[in-house]
Amino acid sequence: MNDLILIKYLHFIAIFGVVGSLITEQFMIDEKLTKKDIKRLSFVDAVYGISAVLVLVAGFTLWFGVGKPAEFYTKNWIFHTKVTLFIIVGILSIYPTVFFLKKRKGDDIHTIIHIPKIILWSIRIELLLVFVIPLLAILMALGIGRF
Repeated sequence: MNDLILIKYLHFIAIFGVVGSLITEQFMIDEKLTKKDIKRLSFVDAVYGISAVLVLVAGFTLWFGVGKPAEFYTKNWIFHTKVTLFIIVGILSIYPTVFFLKKRKGDDIHTIIHIPKIILWSIRIELLLVFVIPLLAILMALGIGRF
């Protein structure tokens, strides 16, 4: 019982980390940024990545370990949709992460970097999808979507 509470809490806190990081990135991102700004964004993106991994690990632990029986999740199309959206969010985050990691290097922190529009839109789409996932989680928890 205590393991279940701890894993659910970790899952919940990690979700806050993902959402908070994405919101922060949305507010920090602009069409032009200095290397100093890119370094800050890289840090926020690292928090995002660590949080996403924790969400994944805690989620798998709930699915196959201490949570409800695996069939509860496996036999629910809403759960599969939720996992698919999480994977899409992860895929969308790859290009911005790689871009930030490459562009943060260098000594001149005042160098202006032009941010590709695809990065701006990737972050916005990630944020939109992340806000759909909790709705799917609520529906799933109510037993909707079982097949």
